[in-house]
Amino acid sequence: MRLVVIGVNHKTAPVALRERLALVGDDVNVALEQLEAFTDGSVIVSTCNRTEIYALVPQPVESKPAQSATNANTTTSITLSAAAISAHIIKIKTWLAEFKQLPLAEIEPHLYVHRDTHALTHWLRVAAGLDSMILGEPQILGQIKRAVHLAQDQKALSNQLGWIVDQVFAAAKRVRNETKVGAQAVSLSFAAAKLVTQIFDDLPSRTLLVVAAGEMNRLVATHIAGLGVGRVIICNRNPERAEALAAELRHPNRRVEVRALAELPQVLGEADIVSSCSGSMDVLIDKTMTLQALKRRRYQPMLMIDLAVPRDIDSTISRIDDVYLYSVDDLQHVIAGNIEQRRQAAVDAELLVSQLVVEMDRRFQVRQVGKDIQQYRARTHDQVDKLLQASIAKLQQDNADPEDILTELSRRLTQTLTHAPSKLMRKAARQGDSELLDFVVSGLQDAHRR
Repeated sequence: MRLVVIGVNHKTAPVALRERLALVGDDVNVALEQLEAFTDGSVIVSTCNRTEIYALVPQPVESKPAQSATNANTTTSITLSAAAISAHIIKIKTWLAEFKQLPLAEIEPHLYVHRDTHALTHWLRVAAGLDSMILGEPQILGQIKRAVHLAQDQKALSNQLGWIVDQVFAAAKRVRNETKVGAQAVSLSFAAAKLVTQIFDDLPSRTLLVVAAGEMNRLVATHIAGLGVGRVIICNRNPERAEALAAELRHPNRRVEVRALAELPQVLGEADIVSSCSGSMDVLIDKTMTLQALKRRRYQPMLMIDLAVPRDIDSTISRIDDVYLYSVDDLQHVIAGNIEQRRQAAVDAELLVSQLVVEMDRRFQVRQVGKDIQQYRARTHDQVDKLLQASIAKLQQDNADPEDILTELSRRLTQTLTHAPSKLMRKAARQGDSELLDFVVSGLQDAHRR
């Protein structure tokens, strides 16, 4: 298959080294262009947890199909091919060290290398979220897709590598659809979004109130808004940060408003969903404020998610009817159970990955043998055409005997078409390979019966 992957991840390298090896921005474009000199296509996946180069090493001259299908140097060709692949792996390692201006001796202990079906298995495990720090997380598949699009834009994605990518994406989708490895929320933001879908089903008519515009609340708000919430209100002390978050959340089908934190008591009654994470030492939403908000809402249910430590929302609010209050500890408890479920599902996912890699490898071999057959037929056609042209030339000579010429043509065609299988049978007999000999003989007999 000639597919190799060389990289580091959160399991093999500390964050300080991963930062130094990261390939982002213009670096990726330059890297893809340079890799083109000694690969047959490449994709670079670089995230906070991994930097990986997926590449097809060039077909070594020694291992290219010989003129005869029965080349006696088959074993030598395979050895040379393996050696050539190893040489190209060293080239990529050396290139990476030089590109990032780091000593190879410093990074090599942290690099992992996979080739052929092992590389395919690794790529599929990564795409399915089985190699992620958060087991089953879906973001990595999107990151790989963006990396592939960038490789396409840079003309770094060869036809063969593109075919492999398509197989990996299709297989990763099957892993996620046929197992539960990504079914349960295992991050605070995903867990919060999951709660919303469990309580409300008419999200376009619902309002999300975001209290404080820090990073955690930004993630939660992004996930919940992405579910289709029709309106978002952001209350924050810093109006610039609130406006920045509002710009991220605005959508043609979503109204986004920014309010001062002092307006919280008034806007609380407009919210169906509240997410708060301010870092304040004082409670921002107390029981009295909540009761007044419920009254204005005519006691329609409210979901309150308190991600702050210390808490932003008075814990006694959980005793109020029509209010569903979840603290960060509540969410962590849900997440812990979900992580265990994902671990159990990962066993099934790993088995499916193994099966899918076998299927992909078979499809690849069928695809490759199709090309080999085309090449073999083309060579045979050239040989037959030369014999035919020579016979035609003889027929045009004076005193030419058509019967003799056609008899000679028939004899030489027979020699040409039976040379390769005859040589293969002799080789199998000399080596005592009865299985290959039986295969060739039975195949030829089947062909004659047709």
